[in-house]
Amino acid sequence: MKVSMIVAMDEGGIIGNSQDLPWKIPSDLARFKSLTEGGGFNSVIMGRKTWDSLPSSFRPLPNRVNIVLSRDSSWKEDGAESALYAGRAIEISFAEGCEECWIIGGAQIYEMFLDRVEEIHVTRVHTSESGNVSFPKWESNDWHEEVIEEVSPNQEDDFATTYSIWKRS
Repeated sequence: MKVSMIVAMDEGGIIGNSQDLPWKIPSDLARFKSLTEGGGFNSVIMGRKTWDSLPSSFRPLPNRVNIVLSRDSSWKEDGAESALYAGRAIEISFAEGCEECWIIGGAQIYEMFLDRVEEIHVTRVHTSESGNVSFPKWESNDWHEEVIEEVSPNQEDDFATTYSIWKRS
C-alpha cells in the first residue's frame, strides 16, 4: 500500500486559518478529490480538527475510507474509523484493503507521518501570511521535486498555484 501526503500551503508554509482553508481554489479541491479517490479503493487519514472543519455535506469524504486520529478513545462519528495513533491508522487502511493511503492534515498529523510517506503532493499557493496554521518543518533537501502544473489566477481560483510532487531522494 502506498502512503502519500497531500497539502496546499502558501509561500511561508501556512496551511490553514484556524479551522478553515485560507483561500478559494476550486481547481485544487478538484485535484484533491481526484487524487484521494483515485482509480481504486483509497483511504484518507486526518486529525479530528480537520474532520470537524469539513462541511457536513462532505463528511465523511465520499468514496474513501475516512480514518480520524483522535486522542479521545471514545470519539465516534458515522462514516469514520477512529485511531489513537499513527500506526493504527495505517493498520486500518491496510486491513480495509486500500491501495493508497492519503494523509490530509492538519499540522500535527502531517508531522506524525512525515517519516512514513513516499510522496508529498504540494500545491504552493502564491501568496503569503494567509493564516495561523503552518506545515511542520521538513528537510526538503532529502526530497526531489517534480513540478507537474502551474495554474494562473482566474475567475474561480483566487491565486496562482504550482502543483508538484516531492519524492524521497
